[in-house]
Amino acid sequence: MTRRIDISSRTVVFITLFLLGLWILYQILDLILLLFIALIFMSALSPVVRLLIKFKIPKPLGILIIYMFVLSISGLILTISFTPLIEQTSRLIAVLPAAISNVLQIGNFDSSIVQRELGSITGNLFSFTKTIFSNVITIILLLVLTFYLLLEREDLEKRAAALFVGQEERVRKLLVNIEEKLGSWLRGQLFLSLIIGILTFIGLTLLQVPYALPLAIWAGLLEVVPVIGPIISAIPALLLSITIAPVLAAGVGAMYFVIQQLENHLIVPQVMGKAVGINPLVVILAIAVGGRLLGIGGALLAVPIVVVAQIIVTDILIARKE
Repeated sequence: MTRRIDISSRTVVFITLFLLGLWILYQILDLILLLFIALIFMSALSPVVRLLIKFKIPKPLGILIIYMFVLSISGLILTISFTPLIEQTSRLIAVLPAAISNVLQIGNFDSSIVQRELGSITGNLFSFTKTIFSNVITIILLLVLTFYLLLEREDLEKRAAALFVGQEERVRKLLVNIEEKLGSWLRGQLFLSLIIGILTFIGLTLLQVPYALPLAIWAGLLEVVPVIGPIISAIPALLLSITIAPVLAAGVGAMYFVIQQLENHLIVPQVMGKAVGINPLVVILAIAVGGRLLGIGGALLAVPIVVVAQIIVTDILIARKE
């Protein structure tokens, strides 16, 4: 018996519009991610803006003061560290493949594989860094978006809540909670990166390990990647030091171990607290999925995306129980 399946014109229109919507979202995915980054920056800077408002400083002027301060500090740091950073990084990239080959010279191991893979990784990292710093228009757009989000924050919050008739107060509290968690995450990560970078630089300098500056900056940058970032950051320093002296490598390994223990048991609990507490396994999976889908940018944004998803899902579950 032949079964006939009828598909209404309404269903066809719905499926067409749904697929069209997905296609449009995919086409503007980079803009959505840019807006999400602007939301994270807005969340991190909002408390400072509110503090300046308490001192009778108009909001637009307060935001400009924050921008000028951050840009001035960033420019000063780059001016001081740019020349030695470029020199030491260039030397480190030239020396590291040979150091790895010396360490892994076991049997018939082909050292050219290491050099090729390291060159590929290094090229990708430099390409990513070059993309960030060379895309001036994107950076300016990000600054402008963050400025207007800070300027219109309360109004945007009310408009977003008004879309959910009868649930305005609940949605408003949800948005405030998301903003607080995202802001806490970014401020905490920046502070953690600064502390880890400084501690690593001091430790490597005291141990007289060459190229301490780029290795410390590498450790600070990878601090943004939870769980696996600190482990990966130690590898270049260990490979480099073991070619100099095994005792030095042991000292470097001990230094990274002590810093990681301080981070896990003292710095992270004090800085981050329970603001963005997520299971480490979830973090690793999120980073892996984000990296696979969106590359390095996806890996870096994986944790804040999971934070937002966790807040929304928790709110939905609580609402159902009520």
